[in-house]
Amino acid sequence: MMLIPTHHFRDIERKPEYLQPEKCVPPPYPGPGGTMWFIRDGCGIACAIVTWFLVLYAEFVVLFVMLIPSRDYVYSVINGVLFNLLAFLALASHCRAMLTDPGAVPKGNATKEFIESLQLKPGQVVYKCPKCCSIKPDRAHHCSVCKRCIRKMDHHCPWVNNCVGENNQKYFVLFTMYIALISLHALVMVGFHFLHCFEEDWTKCSYFSPPTTVILLILLCFEGLLFLIFTSVMFGTQVHSICTDETGIERLKRKHQPRERRGSWKKVKETFGGNFSLNWFNPFSGPCHPELLKDGDWVQRVASMSDSTETTEEEPSEEASEERKDEDSVGVTSVEVTGTED
Repeated sequence: MMLIPTHHFRDIERKPEYLQPEKCVPPPYPGPGGTMWFIRDGCGIACAIVTWFLVLYAEFVVLFVMLIPSRDYVYSVINGVLFNLLAFLALASHCRAMLTDPGAVPKGNATKEFIESLQLKPGQVVYKCPKCCSIKPDRAHHCSVCKRCIRKMDHHCPWVNNCVGENNQKYFVLFTMYIALISLHALVMVGFHFLHCFEEDWTKCSYFSPPTTVILLILLCFEGLLFLIFTSVMFGTQVHSICTDETGIERLKRKHQPRERRGSWKKVKETFGGNFSLNWFNPFSGPCHPELLKDGDWVQRVASMSDSTETTEEEPSEEASEERKDEDSVGVTSVEVTGTED
């Protein structure tokens, strides 16, 4: 984990060009309905391609090395259908996690005209992100890769080339779950195939030569073991975050501070799309949001929740705003989580 000094960003936010909303660029006109969300990040795109390649490699080995050459047709059909179904659901979940808006806050809406249109009462406070010039709702964090503030941002995942946030956390959870399941399934089949080939002639248990077969199976075994451990840990972490209603960034920031439990079954149902059903495991069924608020409505809600007595163009006191100001200065660097600021 790498933490960037918070005073650096507080000094930036004290500059007039950041404190004055009239310096913000007016928000762009909304795009056409159904516009696809996609992050143009070279590293993320490469990681997403590698993810698909590894799944397709597992498909190739399972089908053409283990199942099709097998003379046990029932075994081949059952395992082939199950593995391909799980692989399809994993790739579908990956696409949904990658191409779904994770909950981006409208960019550039912290203009003087927009703030005046809110008709805030004396004592109400809204927070502005100095990087994307947007009004930040509660629990939103700025991502330096997406270059947007994301509602309930958990982390930025390069493997799905997107942030994991309010709108796509379900798809990311399903992606990790299905990858863990196909990894476990592949490992079990590799074990059975090795036992079968040891009992019979190696030339009869595969269309490839024995050395090639062994190499392909060992590579699949390493891949399955690695991703089984990795995605199982990520799946458990995400489920824990949903159940406790605490994102990964919030958990890092409160690492040494006691916290009141606020998770509930209601949050779990909202994330997975209503009461427990098969739709929870369906990547084509979205999360359940009880109400859709317009830009002005959720900004008004954020302002009404504040008990401070400062105005929008004043800098909040360090005590009152320590948590909000630090949101953009927290950076995590690892194989899975990235969100550092320059």
